[in-house]
Amino acid sequence: MSVTIDLMTLTPRFEEALAYAARLHAEQRRKQTDVPYVAHLLSVTAIVLEHGGDEDEAIAALLHDAVEDQGGAPRLAEIHSKYGPRVATIVAACTDTDLTPKPPWRARKEAYLAHLTTADRSTQLVSAADKLHNVRSLAEDYRTAGEEVWARFNGGRDGTLWYYRAVLERLDKLTGTALLDQLRRAIEEFEELADSRS
Repeated sequence: MSVTIDLMTLTPRFEEALAYAARLHAEQRRKQTDVPYVAHLLSVTAIVLEHGGDEDEAIAALLHDAVEDQGGAPRLAEIHSKYGPRVATIVAACTDTDLTPKPPWRARKEAYLAHLTTADRSTQLVSAADKLHNVRSLAEDYRTAGEEVWARFNGGRDGTLWYYRAVLERLDKLTGTALLDQLRRAIEEFEELADSRS
């Protein structure tokens, strides 16, 4: 008896999106670090693919910050034109603002959370992958820099921890998945780390 495994393959469309994301974020760095921003995009994309994401979801992961950080609504229109409505819909749903200057932090996060509750599984997948990588990176930075790390975040310590817990509570379409379990563990471990040093 043979078993057929349906393997997802990435097409040249993904390769083009990878190059496009690298160009868009070429000058950007992670918050107050020398780490090229594309490292975050690659990590989020890897998490999406490792948890069963398809090519559209992987492309959306590569571009999930493009609207917010690299051009607003015109950038979203370009993404729609280049990669289609499904990718553009996921990217738009993962964007907490397309305005410059950005609205106040708390209002943006509350609006994002309200939307995340009703978001489709693809959006929740990309959002969870984004937050998982962010929490892991934050924990590493905290181990090195300690309490100074909170100065990088508009929400400070309490706001940042509140936001990650609130995101976790709204990812209902990922219930029972390894990704949601990993995000929960990462948040809990980071909270323990932060509490032990505060």
